[in-house]
Amino acid sequence: MEYKKQYLYLKFERFWHWAQMLLVLLLALTGFEIHGNLTLIGFENAVRIHNAAAWTFMGLAVVSIFWMIVSGQYINFIPTTKKLKEQVRYYTSGIFKGMPHPTHKELYNKLNPLQRLTYAGLLFLIFPVQIITGLAYMYFRYPQNPVDADGLMVAVLLHTLGSFLVVAFVIVHVYMTTTGNTITSNLKAMISGYEREAAGKKDDADHPKEEVNDQTK
Repeated sequence: MEYKKQYLYLKFERFWHWAQMLLVLLLALTGFEIHGNLTLIGFENAVRIHNAAAWTFMGLAVVSIFWMIVSGQYINFIPTTKKLKEQVRYYTSGIFKGMPHPTHKELYNKLNPLQRLTYAGLLFLIFPVQIITGLAYMYFRYPQNPVDADGLMVAVLLHTLGSFLVVAFVIVHVYMTTTGNTITSNLKAMISGYEREAAGKKDDADHPKEEVNDQTK
């Protein structure tokens, strides 16, 4: 089979991915310790690291949104239902039969429709809920409570639910990285920026930009 090598993941995008991965890992581990599920570094240290990681995560999110708008990479996250059925069919059966992938990656079309919907859920629902409820956690002070105690219980439940959804996403995400041309091809692509894909007909999705300035690599 003939393969083509193309540059898909820009430098900042790769930094954002790995930094976010580290922060989510820190938030998950310290969060479990705060809830009493683990004993690693102590409750007070876990709270301090959890809060620091949370502020860093929010700062990274703001910078990343700005970068996506300026670079035009936001287009990769716009949800679409085009070829959604084909993508679901591929993941549920086609991938086990060696069928070709229904979509083809390009710099401004690197996420398939199922990925776009999943990331939209993360970016516009789960992460905002986690941030809002996390801030409620931070600024709850007894007995002078800016947040009502009953309202805090709702925030606690939502924050915990969101945490488990994020952990579930990470598990599925790690598994999906093994479904490339080889088990490690997607992982290598997120390190080098380059990915080898089976050559074939380009996907007919919109591609407003075909080139990328070398300075952004």
